[in-house]
Amino acid sequence: MKLMLNALVDGELDAASAMAVERRIAADPILAADHARIVAVRGAVGGLAKPVVSEGFSARIAAIGAGSNVHALRPQAAQTRQKASRPSWSRRGFGSFDWRAMAASIMVSAVLASGATQWAMQRGAPDSFAAGVASGHRRSLLAQSPVDVVSSDRHTVKPWLDARLGVSPPAPDLAKVGFALVGGRVEVIDGRPVPALVYRHREHLITVATEPQSGGTATSPVDLSAGGFSLVQWSDSAFSYWAISDMERPELDAFAARFRAAVAGS
Repeated sequence: MKLMLNALVDGELDAASAMAVERRIAADPILAADHARIVAVRGAVGGLAKPVVSEGFSARIAAIGAGSNVHALRPQAAQTRQKASRPSWSRRGFGSFDWRAMAASIMVSAVLASGATQWAMQRGAPDSFAAGVASGHRRSLLAQSPVDVVSSDRHTVKPWLDARLGVSPPAPDLAKVGFALVGGRVEVIDGRPVPALVYRHREHLITVATEPQSGGTATSPVDLSAGGFSLVQWSDSAFSYWAISDMERPELDAFAARFRAAVAGS
């Protein structure tokens, strides 16, 4: 969520994502404080005077880009003076050391590391989505309201989600079997907005985050429970579903079974 706050401040979010994050900020004083700090830091940094870069320094940077030898980072006279004043460096094998070269090496390493991180995140996409579902559910439990639209009527919840996201998942009425629809909200997972339904079973809330899939295959519920929450995932031809709650796993399994049966029979 802190990454999303930075993206919001930098203007990098689309309209739907920005609205979803702003709603979270309005409902969560901790997020609001974090957002205020980011805005303050950005303003302070933006107010700093820009450093004056000399022509000599620019030329040495250009030499790096041209594949020049690392000694081009220093004027020749400075190299000669350094060798004369500290002959022990060359004897110890440190004569070619330059902090600018080390900085360039660190920059290259950072670029490579960021690429490796992106690859790892792509490889672990399902786990990343499950973690996003869990984080969103935890935030909803701390918010003033766990939903953006409060209604037990699916004919109210579905149009509301469709108007904001252009997609609306099935929202079966399960009140008669003990799982009452509370409403829905826009959840931001992996940097994109997704529709989420919220049900209540006695004192427990159940978040059902959904992800549209085109021509997908139906899959049975898979247990992804962790961190004190029960989490199951399944799919049909139109959506993938991620149901999470602090209920015991058998109760969540019962909810998933009722939900799947209702969707299949609709």
